[in-house]
Amino acid sequence: MRKADIGIAAYIVAAFVMMIIPIPNVLLDILLACNIAVAFAIMFTAMFAKEVLDLSYFPTILLFTTIFRISLNVSSTRLILTTGDPGEVVKTFGNYVGGGDLIVGAIVFIILILVQFMIINKGSERVAEVTARFTLDAMPGKQMAIDADLNTGAINDAEAKRRRDKIQEEASFFGSMDGAVKYVKGDATAGLIITAVNIIGGIAMGVLRRGMDFNGALNQYAILTIGDGLVSQIPSLLISLSTGILVTKGSKDADFGSVLIKQLFGMPKVLYIVGAIITGLGIVTPFPTLIFLIIGLLFIVCGRVIAGEIETAQIENEVDMEEVAAEEIRQPENVNSLLQVDPIELEFGYGIIPLADVNQGGDLLDRVVMIRRQIALELGTVVPIIRLRDNIQLNPNQYIIKIKGIQVSEGEILFDHYMAMNPGYVEEEITGIPTFEPSFHLPALWITEGQRERAESMGYTVVDPPSIIATHLTEVIRQHISELLTRQDVQNLVSNLKETNPSLVDELVPKLLGLGEVQKVLQNLLKEGISIRDLLTIFETLADYASTTRDTDILTEYTRQSLKRAISSKFFPANETTSVVTLDPKLEQEIMASVKQTETGAYLTLDPEKTKNIMKSVGAEVAKLENLGKNPIIITSPIVRMYFKRLTEDYYPDLIVVSYNEIENNIELQSVGMVTA
Repeated sequence: MRKADIGIAAYIVAAFVMMIIPIPNVLLDILLACNIAVAFAIMFTAMFAKEVLDLSYFPTILLFTTIFRISLNVSSTRLILTTGDPGEVVKTFGNYVGGGDLIVGAIVFIILILVQFMIINKGSERVAEVTARFTLDAMPGKQMAIDADLNTGAINDAEAKRRRDKIQEEASFFGSMDGAVKYVKGDATAGLIITAVNIIGGIAMGVLRRGMDFNGALNQYAILTIGDGLVSQIPSLLISLSTGILVTKGSKDADFGSVLIKQLFGMPKVLYIVGAIITGLGIVTPFPTLIFLIIGLLFIVCGRVIAGEIETAQIENEVDMEEVAAEEIRQPENVNSLLQVDPIELEFGYGIIPLADVNQGGDLLDRVVMIRRQIALELGTVVPIIRLRDNIQLNPNQYIIKIKGIQVSEGEILFDHYMAMNPGYVEEEITGIPTFEPSFHLPALWITEGQRERAESMGYTVVDPPSIIATHLTEVIRQHISELLTRQDVQNLVSNLKETNPSLVDELVPKLLGLGEVQKVLQNLLKEGISIRDLLTIFETLADYASTTRDTDILTEYTRQSLKRAISSKFFPANETTSVVTLDPKLEQEIMASVKQTETGAYLTLDPEKTKNIMKSVGAEVAKLENLGKNPIIITSPIVRMYFKRLTEDYYPDLIVVSYNEIENNIELQSVGMVTA
C-alpha cells in the first residue's frame, strides 16, 4: 500500500475509534487543531482551483470530513460530561469567542448555525441541483459539438476522446455534488441537535451526579458545550463555504482571485461613480466625513490607476501585434504548411455561413457527420475529414467542392428559399426562379417560405438549402470515394479484420498480395458503387484466387461474383421484373479479340469507328430504359464485363454493367434491347 492510502485509511479509522474509545484532552486539542487546518486547506483549494474537476473527489472529501468532525463532537461531549475538562481549544472557544458569557456564546453560536444552514447550505444545495440537471441535459449537445469538430478537422481523435471523458467526469461530479451537499446540510442540523443534547446532559450531570446547583451547572456545562459547538461549527462553516465556492465557480480556466478582482474593480467608470457617491455622502449627510472622504477618494484614485493600466495595456498590445506582423514578414515562409492537401473541402461564400454556424441555428456540421456515417454504412469505408471553409472570393450564395485541392463541382443556393422539383406528375405548375438541382442537374425552381406548403400539396419535391448542399456533397463523395481510399485506410481495415480473423489476414497480406494490390481491388469495387463492408468475403475470395493470378482487374471480377447477393439486392429489386439490355454475342467476341495483354495490364485495340458505333447503340438502348423510368443496366458475360465497362465509362459514367455470374438465380430479368456494333 502507498503512504497516501495508509493515511486516508488511518483518518477514517481514527474517526470510528474516537466514537468508541475515550481520548485524552491533549490529543483532542491536537485533532481539533488539525480539523480546523484541514477545513482551511479545503476552502482555499476550492477557491483557487482553476476547474471544478481539479477537486473531482470533493463529494468524498465532504463525507470523510463530516464523519471525522462528528467523531470529534462525540469525543468532546464525552470529556465534557465525564471530566468537565475537554481541553484548551474548547475552553478557549467558549470563553474567548463566546465572551465567557452564556448568552453571548449562545447568540454567536445560533448566528453561525443560521448563516450556515439557511444561507450557505440552502444556496449551495440549489445551485448543485440545478447545475447537475443542466449538465446532464447539455451532454448530448456537447457530444454532437465534439463530433462536429472532429469531422471538420478542428480537433483530432485524442482531443475528442479527452473532451468526451471530461464531459463524463463533469456529469458524474455534479451528480455526486447534488447528493453530497446533503452531508453539509445534515452536519449543520446535527451540530445544533448535539449542542442542545449536550446542554441538557451537562445540567443533568452537574445537578444529579456532582451536587451542583442549577445555575452553576448551567454556566459551567453550557459554556463548555457552546465552545464545543463553536469549535465544530467553524470548520463546518468553512467547508460549507468551500462547497458554495466550488458549485458557483464560473471561470474554468482562470485564477479565482485575479478574475474576481478584475471583474469587480476592472471598470474605471464604475470606480469614479462609486467614489463620487461616497464622497458626496460624507459631505452632505451626518456620516463621518473624514472616513467617507478617504474611502471616496481612494475609489477615485484606484479608478484613475486602472484606467492608466488599461491604456498602457492597449498600447503594448498594439506594439506587440505590429512586432509579430513584422517578424512574420521577416521570417522565411514555412513552405511545408502549404504542401498539405485536404482530401475533401467544402468552401462557401459569406451568405451561406449561417447554415454552418451552430450559434445561428445552422446544422450543416451535423449533416456532414451524418454523411460520413451514411457512406460508412452504405459502402463500408470511412470518408476522410471534410473541411468546411468560408471563402470571400466566392459569390455570397456560391459553394464549391474540392477533392484533393482541385474543384470538382459547384453550386449556388438562395438563402431563405426552398428548391422545388417536379417529379414528373405535377399537373399545375408553380411560379419561381428557374434553376438546376446541383447533384443531378434536374430542372427546379426557387420558391419562398410562403409557397412551400402549396408546392408540396401540388406534388413538388421541396428541399431546404442545407439538404441541397448535403445531397450534392454526398453524391460527389460517392463518385470519388475510390480515389479517396488510401493505403492507410486499407491498413486500418486490415487491422480491424485481423482482430477477428487473424489466420485469413496472415495468409493473404503480405504473403499473396501486397497492401497496394488489395487497395486496387477495393478501389475497383468502390468505383462502381459496390460496398466493401463485407470485407471477410472479399478477403476470402482474394485468398482463393491470388495464388493463380495477381491481376487486380481479374481478382476484382472474382470478388464481384462472390458478392453477387449484395450486387443483386442493390441493382435488382426483389419480387420485381427488372428491365435490362444485353450485349450481342458477336460483339462480345469482337471485344475479346481486341484485348491485348501486357505486363502492366490489359487494354482494348478496337477500331475508333467500331467504338463509335458501339457507343451509338449503347446510347439508344440506355434511352429506352430511361424512358421507362429504369436504371441503365447492361448484362454481359463474365469475361467481357470489365472490358465493356472500361470501354463505356468515359461516355456513360452512370451505366451499370453486370455479368450473369453476379446475379442471383431468383432474379427475374426482361431484356428490352441489345447492344450491337
